[in-house]
Amino acid sequence: MAQRLKTDWTLFCTVILMVTFGLVIIYSASSMIATLKYNLPSHYFLLRQAAWALVGFCALMYFKRKDYRLLSAPYWAFVPMGLVLMMLLAVIFLDPLAHRWLRVGPLSLQPSEFAKPALAIFLAWFITRRAAAINNVHTWLPAGLALLLLAGTVLVGDLGTAAVLAVTGAAVFYVAGLKRRYFVLALTGGVLLAGFAILAKPYRLGRIIGYVDPEFKLIDKIDPAGRIKSYAHSSLSTRDPSYQARQSKIALGSGGPLGLGLMQGKQKILYLPEAHTDFIYAVIGEELGIWGCTGVLFAFLIILWRGLRLYFVAPDDFGRYLALSVTVTVVFQALINMSVVLDLVPTKGIPLPMISHGGSSLLSTLMSLGILLSVSEHTG
Repeated sequence: MAQRLKTDWTLFCTVILMVTFGLVIIYSASSMIATLKYNLPSHYFLLRQAAWALVGFCALMYFKRKDYRLLSAPYWAFVPMGLVLMMLLAVIFLDPLAHRWLRVGPLSLQPSEFAKPALAIFLAWFITRRAAAINNVHTWLPAGLALLLLAGTVLVGDLGTAAVLAVTGAAVFYVAGLKRRYFVLALTGGVLLAGFAILAKPYRLGRIIGYVDPEFKLIDKIDPAGRIKSYAHSSLSTRDPSYQARQSKIALGSGGPLGLGLMQGKQKILYLPEAHTDFIYAVIGEELGIWGCTGVLFAFLIILWRGLRLYFVAPDDFGRYLALSVTVTVVFQALINMSVVLDLVPTKGIPLPMISHGGSSLLSTLMSLGILLSVSEHTG
């Protein structure tokens, strides 16, 4: 007798509501910018995101109906990882400035986004097979090298996504029982790699300095010749790396408890850069106030709740680690984005899942959540 599938309607409805809300707020954040800055129709960004939302919904339903246990085959563990790595290597040469975008005619893809579901499947498959020997060097070393290869390739053009991948891997291995000394060793290596990546890109160093020492008082004492300041400013489009964070806080402060009203925000009109992408949470705060921001945060807490619940009730280890990987990826990315907007961490270009404009991010997130829903449907 066929197993009767049970949809997690709490999770499913939360995802649909967040995507719908994202379309509404994207139109509010981008309609005037599309006309004033890009000389495009006011609904341009809305229609693009709606098209990606339709594709993403199809992907979500495909993985939702697919038995997640079929993903435990080596094919699903290695082929998506291999394809993502090939695309990441391709963009390094095809997009020499940003190292982010793979463009095919009018279509643009950001391969680093698809590393997230690929890594989730790989981690669940690998740890399930090697759970009994998780602290064996022949387990953690090859897995660590695979994660390093993936995150390191992403790191060339996207520090934020690389951080999400690294944290996802660290969380899954920690929960799987990796000993503390190996965890600390991996953490040290990750910090050193991140430090090198920051120093290698002047704009990254400029953002860090702009956050911890915006007036360069400490840097001037350390480097009176001004070489560090000159290097940090060498690739910045503005001499004020704190500009985005400051405009974001102005937007959030202007909103107050209830907000100025949908479509009534002012900071999005050429004051707040990336208002419809990385800083869309500030637009929510200005137009819908604290209640709007809290509602978005609450939605991600629902995803966290339903995902962690699946970790404890899934019928097998593969489902447990798959649910954990997807949940950490989506929720941690959201927390990074919101922390940047609130000026709690240095500015980093990373979208708010399901809310920010960006087709690759939306498609990747919905694929991942479709996998999470599949685990739920096949959990008795």
